[in-house]
Amino acid sequence: MGVIKRYMKFVKPYKWQIAGTLLIGILKFGIPLLLPMVIKYVIDDVIGGTATIADKKEQLYWVIGLMLLLFVVVRYPVEYYRQYFAQWTGSKILYDIRDHLFAHIQQLSFKYYANTRAGEVISRIINDVEQTKNFVITGLMNVWLDAATIIIAAAIMMTMDIKLTLVALVVFPFYAVSVKYFFGNLRRLTRVRSQALAEVQSHLHERVQGMPVIKSFAIEPVEQKRFQKHNKNFLQKALAHTAWNAKAFAVVNTITDIAPLLVIGYAGVQVIEGNLTVGTMAAFIAYIDRLYNPLRRLVNSSTTLTQAVASMDRVFELLDEKYDVTDKENAIECRNVKGDIVFEHVHFQYDADDAVVLKDLNLHVKAGETIALVGMSGGGKSSLISLIPRFYDVTAGRILLDGTDLRDFEVRSLRDKIGMVLQDNILFSDSVRENILLGRPDATDEEVIEAAKAANAHDFIMALPKGYETKVGERGVKLSGGQKQRVAIARVFLKNPPLLILDEATSALDLESEHLIQEAIEALAKTRTTFIVAHRLSTITHADRIILIEHGKIAEDGSHEELMKKQGHYWKLFQVQQLDH
Repeated sequence: MGVIKRYMKFVKPYKWQIAGTLLIGILKFGIPLLLPMVIKYVIDDVIGGTATIADKKEQLYWVIGLMLLLFVVVRYPVEYYRQYFAQWTGSKILYDIRDHLFAHIQQLSFKYYANTRAGEVISRIINDVEQTKNFVITGLMNVWLDAATIIIAAAIMMTMDIKLTLVALVVFPFYAVSVKYFFGNLRRLTRVRSQALAEVQSHLHERVQGMPVIKSFAIEPVEQKRFQKHNKNFLQKALAHTAWNAKAFAVVNTITDIAPLLVIGYAGVQVIEGNLTVGTMAAFIAYIDRLYNPLRRLVNSSTTLTQAVASMDRVFELLDEKYDVTDKENAIECRNVKGDIVFEHVHFQYDADDAVVLKDLNLHVKAGETIALVGMSGGGKSSLISLIPRFYDVTAGRILLDGTDLRDFEVRSLRDKIGMVLQDNILFSDSVRENILLGRPDATDEEVIEAAKAANAHDFIMALPKGYETKVGERGVKLSGGQKQRVAIARVFLKNPPLLILDEATSALDLESEHLIQEAIEALAKTRTTFIVAHRLSTITHADRIILIEHGKIAEDGSHEELMKKQGHYWKLFQVQQLDH
């Protein structure tokens, strides 16, 4: 049960809160155990006593009065604080786990997210973590309280009649065997069910994001069938889980229902023979309820704990995902960057089984140079620039920044020196101001406005309903493509990094937006080392050097004028695009 041992590391900081909740819980469950003794006293000593009717009534009123005081005055706050502290502790533990998971998923590489659906990750952080709360509430609290109730009840029963207590406990071994048999398989079924639910959530997450595509192609009936397929798979797994669970409950509850009949039968004979008082028999029947109700709850707890442990498996499976890109043990901080970058015999492939994307690539980019990477799709341009911020590490060779291997730097400090503007920049569903502040979260409002002006974004932002406080919607849906790009450029201006990477930053934009963005980009690239990936060659003729990449290798290298004079591949591409234009 290594998974429980690992989970206990999150529980350990709250051990005293759990211990306190258990003590309050024992008091809460202990008070009702007095009722059967009251029943015995009333039947044997009050009703069956030799006192006068008036005295018997007085005795009865005193007993009922004391019990009312106990249940109304004492038990109410005990019940409240037990519930409150149990939920408080469970919620705090879940907070810690989710915090830990979010820190973990932020360190996972692009490779992991390329192979894993977002809905799957969300399902584990939300649904599975929530399920593990049951381990705290049930496994660390309720199970022990139920066990304590059984022990206390059995001890009281022993003081009243040992033989009758043994009759009451005779079905315990059968209960233990049935629980072990049925709940052994339930963990696997629960895990399968959770995975099926995660698949439904992943599919739903993708489709909600892609709703414009579904509507534009009018494929609602097709998507309905696809969703039904995932939903039906979950239904089948849920029903298999339910069937086994129901079978377990039926058998276990049948066993626990036999015990009261055995007690009534044996106690009845003893009363008839004069060996047992009616009050003791009534008390025992009441204690049977107190004894086997916790047992029935333990059956429920077994199901709940099985589900919780299956969810723990999935949570720790996510936590066990290895980081592809990590800091060396003695990594250095990246500071005072000049921007001289050298690619030495760089080879790269995404996975061991995949084709090699970059093959023995050598390139020297001087500080302050603007380098344009061009070529056909799939040639390796985007792969090359993804190696600079270490979204991936080279498979062989090395990349040097100012003479130091990129892998010798702390990853975060390296990325802090790089600004990126992509073709499809993601904006969060916050305000425009908060999206620009991603560039430098501690920047002032004045600095945000200056960055927006530099990116030619200030005018359109001020025209929005709430200016810089306007919410942009999920992924920036309320802004046009050109507006999103200018917000993305503004946050790079705010960051003011020494290295700049532009990946298709002006493609698929109207001419006015392209002109404004091109103007902003040229201002941004003036004093820093810049890499531009572009399909539209007319946008990169100003670059210091143009690198044509084909099949993972450098085919041509030179300025626009030099490459046009060569009349090679670049010249052909340029002619084709000019004709198209």
